[in-house]
Amino acid sequence: MIVEYINAALREARYEIIKDEEPYYGEVPSLEGVWATGKTLEECRQNLAEAIDGWIIIRLRKGLPIPPVGGRSIEEIKKVEFGG
Repeated sequence: MIVEYINAALREARYEIIKDEEPYYGEVPSLEGVWATGKTLEECRQNLAEAIDGWIIIRLRKGLPIPPVGGRSIEEIKKVEFGG
């Protein structure tokens, strides 16, 4: 579920080259504050996937809504306790 959401967000990502040590910049416009940079496009994409993952975790912890992206959404994840 989360991997599918991250992949959908990466398909909507926009990339550009900026003047920086890490010249590749990427962002997901529909996810406020989600962006990353990298020395290569692939590195930028990997960093962006990690940024999306962290963004999801923070929003879940704070009980904030997570908007659907590319037809994908993340339902409320409930803590599963294992008995033993």
